[in-house]
Amino acid sequence: MKSTALNKTHRLQGAKMVEFAGYDMPVQYSDGMLKEHEWTRQGNVGIFDVSHMGQFFIEGVDVINFLSTITPTDFSLSRNFQAKYTVLTNEDGGIIDDLIITKINDHKFFIVLNAGCKEKDANWIRKNLPANIKFTELAERSLIAIQGQKAQEVLSKLLTNDVNLADLGYMYLGFFKLKSGQEVFVSRTGYTGEDGFEVSIENNLVEKFWLDLSAHSEVKPIGLGARDSLRLEMGYPLYGHDLDDSTSVVEAGISWVISKTNTSFIGAKRVLAEKTNGVKRKRMGVKLLDRGVAREGCEVRKNGKKIGVLTSGGFSPTLKISIGQGYFDPEHVKINDQVSVVIRDREINAEISSINFVEAKTKAIKK
Repeated sequence: MKSTALNKTHRLQGAKMVEFAGYDMPVQYSDGMLKEHEWTRQGNVGIFDVSHMGQFFIEGVDVINFLSTITPTDFSLSRNFQAKYTVLTNEDGGIIDDLIITKINDHKFFIVLNAGCKEKDANWIRKNLPANIKFTELAERSLIAIQGQKAQEVLSKLLTNDVNLADLGYMYLGFFKLKSGQEVFVSRTGYTGEDGFEVSIENNLVEKFWLDLSAHSEVKPIGLGARDSLRLEMGYPLYGHDLDDSTSVVEAGISWVISKTNTSFIGAKRVLAEKTNGVKRKRMGVKLLDRGVAREGCEVRKNGKKIGVLTSGGFSPTLKISIGQGYFDPEHVKINDQVSVVIRDREINAEISSINFVEAKTKAIKK
């Protein structure tokens, strides 16, 4: 099993470790998942070791056209240092993975891939890679997510004053320096719905950086358990559960990643037809109205008949109810429809809802 550069640090901080995507990762610390979730959501700062994710540079004269071929996004429209959420598509229009691609300049981009799909994604990119484009893994870098309404205040204390962190807009990246002088990549991104940052930092610097963050009274380390419940409340999809290689972006409800100017990406025939004509299944939210815990795989029924299954589910610490998401026929299932979720052979009253269970607090700064 692989480990991140912070493995020993997590153990010293009392983390419970589990295997995730081939890595030994902290699922929770001594406070437990519920309190970690609430800490991050209620005005403090949670820090997450997400160094198991893949970090890459891709560069070359024709890199914009290449990225606009393997994704539905037209990267010629991107501003310098703008990060975009998008997907890799296969020939059938299914999703190979979702990812973040940030434009550094016309010839260079920074890519962050999901941990569980890192090798698969990299192999797919290399398989389609033109000879004049270079794709390089940044294996000696860690990735730390700093999430919560005081994230800017806390992170600023560790950086020099050369560049103002407050000027960094949501979904943008900047090059900053630690007070010790070393450069870090800071993106105003994250997967919690809170304001926050993801910091790409060299492995040999990450332990001190993590401990310096941990020393602040507003900061606590957070495990993968609360990371999952935070993203579920936001309605963000999780690859391998809510997305897979048979699901299209239209079905997943993320068709906004398709640029109107991009019609020749891999799998475009199916995806563009679905965008025009609609789909037979669409990702929607589900709220339990009675007690019970909705989990992935639970059957959802309407008028006693199966209409789908949950692809993700769990307890929402913010709403104090159980929530989930799944795929349903949009012609026959609408928001506010009364349904039931089958939990341990019992039908629990529920309703179809928006996929976004809580409001985002990300900081939008116009560029």
